[in-house]
Amino acid sequence: MVRSKAPAKKQQKKAIDFKKIKRKLGRKLPPAKNATNTEIKSKAIILPEQSVGAEKSGIATSKKGLTLKELLQQTSHHNPKVRKDALLGIKDLFKHYPGEMQSHKYAIIQKLRERVTDGDKLVRDAFYKLFEADIFPACIEDNLGPMVSLLMPYIFSAMADSSIDVRLMAFKFFHLVVKNYPPTFSLYAEKILENYTDIIQKNHFYVQDKSKLKVALSGLEHCLSLLPCDESDTESQKKGHLQNETLLAYEQDVAEESVRFAHVSERLKEIVGVLINCFQDFIPLIRARGGFDEASFDCINHILCGIRYAIKYSNRMHIQRQAILDQETASMLFKKLLASFPLNPDNNLPGKVAEWYFILNTVLTETFLEVSKWSHLPTDLCKRFLEFVERTLLGKITRGNSKSTHEKSLLALLPSLPKLILRVDHDWRDNILQAFTIVFNDCKPDSQLKLACISTIRDLIIPNGDILYSSESDPTVVDYQSAWVNKLPSLLNKLGDKHPLSTQAILQLLLDLGRFGCLNASPTFEEEPTFEESIGSFFNPLQGKGDVSGGPFASLPEKAQELALCFLFYFTTDNFSAPLLESIVSCCLNPQLKPAVLYRIVEILHSAYRAGYIQITDHFSFLVTLVARFKVVPDEGQLAMESNEEETFKALTNRVCSCLSEMGDGPLVLQILEKILLEQITLKPALDNGCAILRMICALDSKPTRLSESSITTLIEFLPEYLIDIVKSIPEDKEKSSYLYMQTCLYYLVPCYSLFDRSSRLTEEVLKRMQSIVSENTKALESVQDKESGRNSLNLIQHVVSVVLLMHNDVKLRKIISSSKSEIDLILQNVVSLQSSGSQSLTVEAKHTMRIAGERLKIASNSLLV
Repeated sequence: MVRSKAPAKKQQKKAIDFKKIKRKLGRKLPPAKNATNTEIKSKAIILPEQSVGAEKSGIATSKKGLTLKELLQQTSHHNPKVRKDALLGIKDLFKHYPGEMQSHKYAIIQKLRERVTDGDKLVRDAFYKLFEADIFPACIEDNLGPMVSLLMPYIFSAMADSSIDVRLMAFKFFHLVVKNYPPTFSLYAEKILENYTDIIQKNHFYVQDKSKLKVALSGLEHCLSLLPCDESDTESQKKGHLQNETLLAYEQDVAEESVRFAHVSERLKEIVGVLINCFQDFIPLIRARGGFDEASFDCINHILCGIRYAIKYSNRMHIQRQAILDQETASMLFKKLLASFPLNPDNNLPGKVAEWYFILNTVLTETFLEVSKWSHLPTDLCKRFLEFVERTLLGKITRGNSKSTHEKSLLALLPSLPKLILRVDHDWRDNILQAFTIVFNDCKPDSQLKLACISTIRDLIIPNGDILYSSESDPTVVDYQSAWVNKLPSLLNKLGDKHPLSTQAILQLLLDLGRFGCLNASPTFEEEPTFEESIGSFFNPLQGKGDVSGGPFASLPEKAQELALCFLFYFTTDNFSAPLLESIVSCCLNPQLKPAVLYRIVEILHSAYRAGYIQITDHFSFLVTLVARFKVVPDEGQLAMESNEEETFKALTNRVCSCLSEMGDGPLVLQILEKILLEQITLKPALDNGCAILRMICALDSKPTRLSESSITTLIEFLPEYLIDIVKSIPEDKEKSSYLYMQTCLYYLVPCYSLFDRSSRLTEEVLKRMQSIVSENTKALESVQDKESGRNSLNLIQHVVSVVLLMHNDVKLRKIISSSKSEIDLILQNVVSLQSSGSQSLTVEAKHTMRIAGERLKIASNSLLV
């Protein structure tokens, strides 16, 4: 047998001195166990007084916390986004801190002007918007001249930049500068025109992007519109307080004018030639209707308007014998510009495109009207333009045209009509005048078109201060003129007081026509009010409400009122009549009328009378009616003599009396007016009106009186009641001094005193009437049982006593009434008898009052013995 092997003994493990650690590829070895840790941990020490935020406290900053200085520095950063954000930050800072602009405006301009030539489009746009919305509006009240002088070198540099986009931004920004400061163009006219010529000549970008050309052309048109010309509708004259700036500064110095004018005129010739060639480049687009879009229309419109402004300025220089556009340029205008009229011989066009063609043809027609002033044009070409003018006036070109577009075209053409009428034959003259008359009659009274028609009418009748046509030279034209003039007064009434500018224009025209004697030819029409009736309605319309008279005249501005009154002076030459006078009187009585205007009306009519335009009887009637019907209405709780109307009426009465004294010998004038004045007396007018009439009589009468017996009888009936009304209206106030009371009464008493001094019979009879009043009321008190009736009788007796005492207080009149002492004694007896009367209508207070009155009257009566 095989012996089995014994089991192997288990080997004992041996101790390991170093353990080998396997590392995976790419893992970082851990630091050694005995490695020194060099990491340092610390906390920041915060010192509040040293923080950046603390340094900016109280300083204007943007939303990102940047100051103006920091933002200006960032506008030069190499990164365009930072530059753009800096400009936006400046805009934000100005919004919240507007004072920063005023404080640092020159430093801001000096730094920001570099961005005109910035190579990034977004930066240039932000720069433009910053000046447009913030910088220029904030400095509009300042003198922008120094600011512009800082900008212009950089603008000129940008205009010569190699990048077309930078150049266009330069022209766009210059346009913005000129809008805010128009004299900029006059200061740099030659250089600017040279730069515009250069960029428009380089027309390689026309077809690719017409919007770029539009930028340059719009700015050029605006600059050319600033050239001074004969017309008053240039854009430079619509700039408010800037319109008085000198547009061409080189015209101020005569020594330098010829040199600078020569350079500028050469540039103008060049620019006109360039614009005409530019227009020719667009002709294929015009003829190919599919390529004629809005951008093309804008460019062509700017081109034509620019040429028109240059022609207008050329006309001005022709007047001054300084030619700008030579024969070569004129020939180019005829062949390349005007010969292309009309641009749309076919009317079968879409609405918007048809309107564009109409606008362009209108501008071409304006240019034709300017050129026709100094050059003879071919007959066929003239006929085409005249037909367009006539059709436009008649409104026959309507396809695609809005109402506003048609009206703008009419506004553009109307100023040239007067000179055009001089250059056409009789048939065309009649056609155009007839079409113009239709425009004048059909447009709204308050429209700008009506204003333009009024201006045209003046130039058609009296251009340059001289009558253009007489009935002998052209009766047809005179008939049209008469028809226009006859419409003016009714137009005034339609306008009322709501449109003062239009009203002033019409009144100025009427005044000019009156000065030149052009009103007499006005016809009258049965279906319409006459010229004079319409003028009367203007001062006093028939539709006046209630007692308030006066037409739109009373509520017009002072300037319009003065024009109307000056016109009225000339209108009275041959057309003044009693109905018109009545209308003016009603206007004068209008409580809305200011006192100064009232006095001015009296002055104007009296001047017309002195000039022989108003008959003496009509003028007398005006003055007397004005005084007799004027109403003095006191305010509530106020005496009539204390009201403003009373002061106005006093001044008016003085003026009327002064006018009467200037109209001839007093007694003779009184002889004419005596009956009229006494008739007004018999109507028992109000206290103030009665006083005024008495003053008029006294101003014309003399001592002894020249009044007739019938007039004396009328005054005897009137004066007692008038005197009693004085003391009734002016009650004696114990708190006020007797002197003030006397002075108040004196105004109303003086005319009576003058009449008493001139007629002893009048004095005696008036005192008898007052004594009779006292006697009648004394008897009534003794028998009456009604307390109210008794109180009225007692008051009437007191008033008579007050009148006698007032007459006694006047030293001169005291001598006059001494001869009638017996009548005063009878009044005293009646007063004394009432003190012991047993009438039940008399109270204890009433008897006490009678006792005081009796004592005062007794003292006065006794003094008459002296």
